[in-house]
Amino acid sequence: MTEALQPTVGWGVLHLFCRIRPGADGRAVMGAVSAAEAAEHQVVPFTVLGHKADLGFLALGPDWVVLRRLQTGLQAAGLEVADSYVSLTEVSEYAAGMPEEHLRARLYPELPPAGKRAFCFYPMTKRRGDKDNWYSLGYEDRQRLMMDHGRSGRRFAGRVVQLITGSTGLDDYEWGVTLFGVHPDDLKDTVYTMRFDEASALYAEFGPFYAGVVGPVEEIVAEAGLTGQNSWPDGTR
Repeated sequence: MTEALQPTVGWGVLHLFCRIRPGADGRAVMGAVSAAEAAEHQVVPFTVLGHKADLGFLALGPDWVVLRRLQTGLQAAGLEVADSYVSLTEVSEYAAGMPEEHLRARLYPELPPAGKRAFCFYPMTKRRGDKDNWYSLGYEDRQRLMMDHGRSGRRFAGRVVQLITGSTGLDDYEWGVTLFGVHPDDLKDTVYTMRFDEASALYAEFGPFYAGVVGPVEEIVAEAGLTGQNSWPDGTR
């Protein structure tokens, strides 16, 4: 497991949604994050609202081995992975002709975006129904629908930054969608508006949604209420 395992293009992406087990060690959580960052991978910590998890981590970078070590370190620190998602950064097949800097930003994003602390993630798949089957459409029809879908999304420029990653063959859905917003309702408005596009209304199926607040790992550890030895950044409980 010491040899790197890298995609030929883009980065690996790992979403981990975690629950806190008794005795979890906040300092060890911070250490696992620091180790991944020292290996030149990005880690975006966030607290999770609701019952599905307590906190989460979006990690991305070139090496699957480093991503797995982060998961191992978090579990060893006393976190239970309640849910997860594995994917790769990618450039859409409908993005031909886009400026090189736009394509590079999709493959090698810099996260989290400044000033956008509201977070949500959901997986999605294109429908393969008897009536509405995305994969029975020709390329030109699919491209037209996705261009319309993209125009809807650009209405939220400045309010929302999205990361769409590919997971066909890697996880249960075909894409993972991560949104960063200035305000929580920016996320809600974006998803609601884009569901009226034909590409979504007829052909999209969605998985579970996770919502939370992005912050530095020290703050996330404290806000999540980690207990156990050395849980708090200042050593108190």
